[in-house]
Amino acid sequence: MLKGFKDFLLRGNVVDLAVAVVIGAAFTAVVTAFTSAFLKPLIQLISGGGQFAGTFVVNGVVFDYASLVNAVITFLLTAAVIYFLVVMPLNVIQERRKRGEEAGPAEPTDVELLVEIRDLLKAQSRSPRGSGRDEDGGTAGRIPHQER
Repeated sequence: MLKGFKDFLLRGNVVDLAVAVVIGAAFTAVVTAFTSAFLKPLIQLISGGGQFAGTFVVNGVVFDYASLVNAVITFLLTAAVIYFLVVMPLNVIQERRKRGEEAGPAEPTDVELLVEIRDLLKAQSRSPRGSGRDEDGGTAGRIPHQER
């Protein structure tokens, strides 16, 4: 069971996903800092500067549209970078694999699969539950021709 979990983790997809999440979070923090430090003040400067720049007031309630514009720009920049640095290259790789120019992930051979099945069956037969006998000595859950 642990071998299968290890194989799953080291297959590449999980590791790639973990790296993408960490890099994406770090990049989002950089983009957010950039838009907060440079773009939001620029939006406020363009909208007249001063204490209430980037906002408007209705019946004493302040609406901060500069923060909304800032968040939209952050989203667009992050989405564009993820698309051009992650999605587009993966699409190119998939197209190459479809055309046969690049080999896909290696599939296990028949012999490897049979060896794995054999090892699993050996492990089951060694375990106390793998004996095929229930508490009263019967053969619950086993097909009669499987008796040894």
